[in-house]
Amino acid sequence: MQLDIFNDSRDVMLRNDVLSMLQQYDAAGARRALQTLANEYPDDVAQVYFGSIVDALEGRLTVPFDRHEAALQARQSRSHEVQPAVARVFPGQSGATWLAPLWAELAGRAAALPFRADHADAHAAPLFLLAARWAEASDAVSRIASWRRIPAPLCWMAEARYRLDGLDAAWPLLVELAWLSPSRFDQLLSRLGDACVNTLRRNFDTSFDGAGDIDDLAWFPAWVLTEKAGLAPLFKQAEPSRRNASERAAKVMLQLLSLERQGRHRDLLETRRELQALNTALYAAYMGCPQDSDFFVRQASW
Repeated sequence: MQLDIFNDSRDVMLRNDVLSMLQQYDAAGARRALQTLANEYPDDVAQVYFGSIVDALEGRLTVPFDRHEAALQARQSRSHEVQPAVARVFPGQSGATWLAPLWAELAGRAAALPFRADHADAHAAPLFLLAARWAEASDAVSRIASWRRIPAPLCWMAEARYRLDGLDAAWPLLVELAWLSPSRFDQLLSRLGDACVNTLRRNFDTSFDGAGDIDDLAWFPAWVLTEKAGLAPLFKQAEPSRRNASERAAKVMLQLLSLERQGRHRDLLETRRELQALNTALYAAYMGCPQDSDFFVRQASW
């Protein structure tokens, strides 16, 4: 049987016609191209993915949301129906790039909604983050009262600061987030994918003898100082949070590093005992991980 190149590739051509219209955000053109594909190839599975995306284009609005529930429903529809379809149609990062304007539109529509903890995902800030509009996300968070004491907006601001200014600028907020919400801290680390932080996280997971659950991450900032004493100036910028044991341990670690530099051996002993009382695993990490020449100070002071 001789292969008819034109007939056997026409389905590909028709799919490309739909894709071309989608790349231009042309809802009417995409609908016409999709209808042609459906007429000639009614069993083509690509119609399912294309259909969800065309529906989203046709449903674009600029009218502000008047209820948190409406914003949340729109976000969930975009996440559960449109985003997976886009991932099938657009390869790699191009899918996120294509979706960015649609996320930005939702963020704009949600801009007037006040923050509600029970509908956090309906706020404009996380929608701006999905749209890679970092400065606008930061501005949206800054308008939330006491945002630095609330897990969700603190997490959003930490991500925005990281995207805008890098890891050093984000460290104080990351420290506070670990104290305030270890679970959100864990999720944010996965999204950021920072090589330096991921290395520290892996070492923490394998060496820190904690309870073995996600709440161990509350001790992560204090533990990091046993490995990276040079981060102390950045960690000092973290603001008080819940004033719990893990937060206190980080403050004690900062005190220890300062006392070591000053050579105040008597004060060192007392502060070390405080660290040991707070967390024996952290104390073991501190005593077992030399900070250059500080190791000899630690051993000689016993």
